[in-house]
Amino acid sequence: MGQGGEPHRGRTSDGELGAAVARAQEGDEAAFAVAYRIVQPGLLGYLRGLVGDEAEDVASDAWLEIARDLGRFRGDGAGFRGWSATIARHRALDHLRRLKVRPRASALEQDMLELPGPHSTHDQALESLSTEYALELVASLPRDQAEAVLLRVVVGLDGPAAARVLGKRPGAVRTAAHRGLKRLASRLDAESVTDDGPNALGESR
Repeated sequence: MGQGGEPHRGRTSDGELGAAVARAQEGDEAAFAVAYRIVQPGLLGYLRGLVGDEAEDVASDAWLEIARDLGRFRGDGAGFRGWSATIARHRALDHLRRLKVRPRASALEQDMLELPGPHSTHDQALESLSTEYALELVASLPRDQAEAVLLRVVVGLDGPAAARVLGKRPGAVRTAAHRGLKRLASRLDAESVTDDGPNALGESR
């Protein structure tokens, strides 16, 4: 629906992000705003997968902490992405603990029919992750797979960085991300099949 605000492909701006963070650490508020603009879309997508509609509030809490502790951060742009994702994750888990709920898995069975066009490959599944719908779909994956996919694809972290955020081995995160993407791709593929009629759903692979 919303055409505006295409998320940036995070990885390309790591150099710019690193420079902005370095200037922000010297007290440059405009540079902090640049870092925020680069990181926030991915961070918000990640938090939506964990806490749903509360993502904006949790992101605000995370940014307060990021701003407060910025002087202690050491690293480059990619490192800052991982560091901020770790802080956001802690804030999200605190929030969920307070609510005494698990990270939500939204069931969107009837909405699944509204996904336009056929999606049958990993690449197409990845492409569609920028949409609100797909973020909700990711949230319905098993928790470890959802987080791995969100950190790799939405936040733009590499395997080792995502593993550090989650406190797991890179191999485990890579496997979880692969399984999650595979599950997403087949689910999105099933969507395109439902467009042709209900009988086509017999194939589940």
